[in-house]
Amino acid sequence: MQKNQLREKYKSLRDNLEQNEIEQFSLDIANQSLRLPIWDKTNYHLFLSIVKKKEINTQYILQILAGKDKNVILSKSNFKENTLSHFLLTDNTLIKENAYGIPEPVDGIQISEDQIQVVFIPLLAFDEKGNRIGYGKGFYDKFLSRCPDNTIKIGLSFFDPEKNIANVSELDVPLDYCITPKEIYKF
Repeated sequence: MQKNQLREKYKSLRDNLEQNEIEQFSLDIANQSLRLPIWDKTNYHLFLSIVKKKEINTQYILQILAGKDKNVILSKSNFKENTLSHFLLTDNTLIKENAYGIPEPVDGIQISEDQIQVVFIPLLAFDEKGNRIGYGKGFYDKFLSRCPDNTIKIGLSFFDPEKNIANVSELDVPLDYCITPKEIYKF
């Protein structure tokens, strides 16, 4: 299927999830993450969920990272350039929803992409080769292309993979793993 068709399909599937399903699936995904060989790293990039879009609740992963005393890095969006800037989450970090409903740090200690070792990535759909579909603005592809080659890229999905995403671009950065409530896919 083409990206735009898959984007609509998975937005619809997500819209049909009940809040209790979202919470249970999010908890299952966080528990699955504990099985990954990533916990020797220090700097983890995490997205904060857009509640109105019924995204995975990443608070469970955030609690794991805090419990393991890891550095958590959050992004702030620049919609003029479709880019992200990154900030260390500290006790003093003020989080505010932007105009698009995305919770973001207002400011703080800026972190460069070359310091990020693991990235948890939001997505709508992914395929068996590790290709992913986001909302289509390219924020994450630009961000991931600036990370070191050995940065571990982990998608989080409520749903199983598609067989194939038809129109993958050379600018699309593939995943290393994708976690669903029942399984971890390695690419």
